[in-house]
Amino acid sequence: MVPAPTTNATATAPVQAKTHPHAQNDQQPRADAPVPTFKFSEPPKFKDAEAEREHRKQRLAMAYRVFGRLGFEEGVAGHLTYRDPIITNAFWVTPFARPFSLMQASDLLLVAHDGKVILGGKPDNQVYNRAAFAIHHAIHTARPEVDAACHSHSLYGKAFSTLGRNIEITTQDSCVFYKRCAHYDSFGGVAVSEEEGQHIAEALGKDNVALIMANHGILTAGKTIESAVHRFIALERHCQVQLLADAASARDGKRPTQISDEEAEYTAKQTASEHACWFQALGIFEMVDFEAKKTGYPYAA
Repeated sequence: MVPAPTTNATATAPVQAKTHPHAQNDQQPRADAPVPTFKFSEPPKFKDAEAEREHRKQRLAMAYRVFGRLGFEEGVAGHLTYRDPIITNAFWVTPFARPFSLMQASDLLLVAHDGKVILGGKPDNQVYNRAAFAIHHAIHTARPEVDAACHSHSLYGKAFSTLGRNIEITTQDSCVFYKRCAHYDSFGGVAVSEEEGQHIAEALGKDNVALIMANHGILTAGKTIESAVHRFIALERHCQVQLLADAASARDGKRPTQISDEEAEYTAKQTASEHACWFQALGIFEMVDFEAKKTGYPYAA
């Protein structure tokens, strides 16, 4: 199937735009105004590749638990991947049918560029979802800077994907996707073919971090699994917000107020970076760590 044209989320859709009340008094365009800087913690750095591999496996297991905790799991659909720091054309992924909420680092499989499992996992579960390879291999290959990607059939992302359009930038939180969320207009069935995976990767493009896949769901990407997870949560919630706002606005025919390009760009500079998205995810990962200790069922095992 030849993919239909894709569109990016901008603040230029035919909706009522709202400008910051003080913007016209500024001496320089808002988007060019200095962005406040803050001292945040930094992602860990590793001198030892084996230590980094183990860290990535543990964080990926935690990410699956985050998805389980938030109800993003549906049957065996959905997959999160993290590029291996040693064999860089391979990625770690869940085995087939392993409950997200029970994921452990030792469950994860390392899948090579040819689709073969080359490391990891339990002896009795060395099989993974073929769609995970079709989609994620294409993305990791096309985007060398993308080390992590998340996709699941979450409720609101799936519902929004049936509308045949991209998101609108209508809230502060949605500014993280300003000009960085694409829309894939085609549905090619269960994405198990290399061709469909390539189409999805092409739709994501070179600079986007999120994708609305028609009649399918949503996908996000990042340099770290934390940033990809935060973007997924933010996109899922924005899909919910947009569905609610659209439903409420149907009563009087007034479209939801959209943030101006100027303000959206300025806000994105504060909230959309890899570092900011990584930092935003730390709280939910900490909750997973707390729950693992409380239940005595470790993710690091």
